[in-house]
Amino acid sequence: MYADLITPRESPPLGQRLPRALLARFDRPGPRYTSYPTADRFTEGFDEGLVTATWAVSPGDRPLPLSIYVHIPFCESVCHYCACNRIVTRHHDRAARYLAALAVEAGHIRAAMGRARQVSQLHLGGGTPTFLDDEELRALVAHLHTTFGFSDEIEMSIEIDPRTVSVERLAVLRAMGFGRISFGLQDFDLAVQAAAHRIQPFAAVQTLMHAARALRFDSINADLIYGLPLQTRASFARTVASTIALRPDRIALYAYAHLPTRFKPQRRISAQDLPDVVARVDLLEQAISAFIDAGYEYIGMDHFALPTDVLARARREGRLQRDYQGYGTRPPGDLLALGISAISHLGSIFHQNVKDLDPYYEAIERHALPVDRGIVLSEDDTVHGAAIMALMCQGVLDFDAFGRTHAIDTCRYFARELPSLAPMVDAQLVELGDTALRVTRNGWFVVRAIAMTFDRHLQPARDVHHYARMVR
Repeated sequence: MYADLITPRESPPLGQRLPRALLARFDRPGPRYTSYPTADRFTEGFDEGLVTATWAVSPGDRPLPLSIYVHIPFCESVCHYCACNRIVTRHHDRAARYLAALAVEAGHIRAAMGRARQVSQLHLGGGTPTFLDDEELRALVAHLHTTFGFSDEIEMSIEIDPRTVSVERLAVLRAMGFGRISFGLQDFDLAVQAAAHRIQPFAAVQTLMHAARALRFDSINADLIYGLPLQTRASFARTVASTIALRPDRIALYAYAHLPTRFKPQRRISAQDLPDVVARVDLLEQAISAFIDAGYEYIGMDHFALPTDVLARARREGRLQRDYQGYGTRPPGDLLALGISAISHLGSIFHQNVKDLDPYYEAIERHALPVDRGIVLSEDDTVHGAAIMALMCQGVLDFDAFGRTHAIDTCRYFARELPSLAPMVDAQLVELGDTALRVTRNGWFVVRAIAMTFDRHLQPARDVHHYARMVR
C-alpha cells in the first residue's frame, strides 16, 4: 500500500514544547474566528437596502483595499468528510448559468459602489473551483477584472482538487495570474482515502507538486486532515512524512469535525472507524512535531509555513492578518464574496448569501442581491473583535496601544475577561502583566481557547457544541 510513500524518520517527543495533557485538555469545540461575531450569530432577513447603501459609502478619499472571494460550489463526487456548501454533479454544463449569475451579482455590487475599487486579492474556493474548464476560468477572471479593476500587485489564489488538474492545467492557471494554489491532500493512505471517498495516489500529487514548483507559483499550500476514519498513528506518520517530502511552502492541518446531523455526507462514516480522543491527540502531536522538526514554523491555529514563505515572515514581523480565507499577509480591507453561501464584510457589516441555487437564481433574476442574513457590528463587537484578532494574529494585546486605538481604558473595559484568564496563566498559556497580555509558545497551539475568553456572544450560554473541536 505504501510502496510509493516516504518512510518517516523517528521524531523526538515534544516534551515541554507541547505537553500531551495540554492538547487533551483543550480538545473541545470552539470557533475558528475567521470573523467576529462568528457567522452563527448572523440574523435572517437582512435588509438588502442596508447592504447596497453601505457599499455606496466610500471610506474616505483612499478606499480600503478590496478583496473578492468567489464560491464555486460544484464537485464531481462527494467526499464523505465534507462540511462545505457544495453541489455534486458530473454535468459540467450547469456551470454556465451559475457563472452568468455571478456576473450579474458582481455588476449589481459595482453599481452600488458608484466608484471604482481596485481589487488587491482574488480567491476562488468551493466546492471545486477547478470543476470549471480553462475557458470558464479565464472568462470569470476577465469579467471581474473588467468590472472592478485589478491592482498591479493583485494576489490571486485558487483551491485545487488534485484529481481535477493536470500539469497542463497548472500552466494555464499560472498564465492567468494565479500565484497561490492550495492542494487538498487530506491523507495518502489508501484505506483512509477509500473510507473518505477521495482516492488520489501520491505519485499523481507528487507530479503536480513538482510541476507547480517548476512553474514558479509564489506559494504552494497542502491541506491535511487528522481524525479521519481508519487513520492510525503509523499511517498518518507516513502521510505527514510524504507531505514534508513534497516540501509545500505552507501546510494546513485541519481537525475532522464529525457532525453527521448537520452534514449529510458524514452519515456515511461510521463513528466506530474514527480515532478516539486519545488517538486524535496522538495524531496531532506527532504531526506538529514532524513539521517543526522539518523546519516549518507554526503560524497559529492550523497553519505551518517554511521560514522563507511570506506568511512566516508576516508572523515574525507582526503583520499577520486573518479573515475567511484563514491567515494572510495583506492589510485588512473590505471583502466582497460572490456566489451561494458566500460571506461579505464591509466596514461594520457582515452579510451572507443564500445557500441554495434556486433562491440564488431567483434573486439574480429579480436584479436583487441574494442576501440571506447578516449582522451590523456594535462598537462593543468592534472592540472585542479587535482584541480577538490581536491575540490570534500577533499573540499580544498591548493595553496602552489598544486603548489609544479604541479610546478605552483596556484593563477596565476587559475587567470581566482578564481575571477569567487565571487558569490559562497557571497553565503557562498566557502571560498577564500590567502592560500587556501575551500568548506563550505553548499557548499558540490552543490560541482559540484564549480568544474565546473575549467572545461576548459566547459568554452568556457557552453555546459551543456546533463548532469544530478546538485543538490544532
